[in-house]
Amino acid sequence: MSVNKEVKRVTTHTLAKMKQAGEKISMLTAYDFSFARIIDSAGIDVLLVGDSASNVMAGHETTLPITLDQMIYHAQSVIRAAKRCLVVVDLPFGSYQSNSEIALASAVRIMKETGAHAVKLEGGEEVTESIKKITSAGIPVMGHLGLTPQSIYQFGTYAVRAKEETEAAKLLKDVELVQQAGAFALVLEKIPAALAQQATEKLQIPVIGIGAGPHCDGQVLVMHDMLGINTEFKPKFLRQYLNIFEQATKAVQQYIWDVKSGDFPNEQEQY
Repeated sequence: MSVNKEVKRVTTHTLAKMKQAGEKISMLTAYDFSFARIIDSAGIDVLLVGDSASNVMAGHETTLPITLDQMIYHAQSVIRAAKRCLVVVDLPFGSYQSNSEIALASAVRIMKETGAHAVKLEGGEEVTESIKKITSAGIPVMGHLGLTPQSIYQFGTYAVRAKEETEAAKLLKDVELVQQAGAFALVLEKIPAALAQQATEKLQIPVIGIGAGPHCDGQVLVMHDMLGINTEFKPKFLRQYLNIFEQATKAVQQYIWDVKSGDFPNEQEQY
């Protein structure tokens, strides 16, 4: 008689223990049930329902247009598939920046309406009040510093951040402030590897890198980029593990040919 072994859920506590043990944390984005089920069952530690859905799912140029309602829809789809991993949901642009009360209301909506396990927001010193407010309500918060895509119009470019001494010093100050405010983890995006190493060693909380070198406690990539669904985006930090765009194109072309030539359906494919 086979006994179903209960799947042990990854929690914020699990990630803290992984950092202490020197075990790297794996994280990918997901936006729908089908892919979330594949990635979760493959054994990923963290699934991020990223506001990158604005780019890869909706075709927008930036992450700014996606709404809180749309993020909730994506998160609901992902959480139905996630049996093991920790699911973190991005607070979209405009849902937390104005004040900590609005930030808390947005985070509460995500937690209540999706069943997700944590939220993520971008920024340093300017969002510490929001982090405190959200965490004091019992909602885990993941921070995000370095290249913060919601501020793209302020930056004016997607270039590497914190290369200059002043910005690097501000980043090292901000990472500590985010930790002190109560964040359980932090994403560092597109900053020099040496600076990311400094930040990772400085903090007690896990640091997840994207384009931030190998010294972080874990790594995150956008699913559409690493699977080769999105072929236009090829930054230096991306390792592409598949070329689904090419494979899917060939499959669709074969299907079209089979339909037009009368090859599909054949005798075995009819009732």
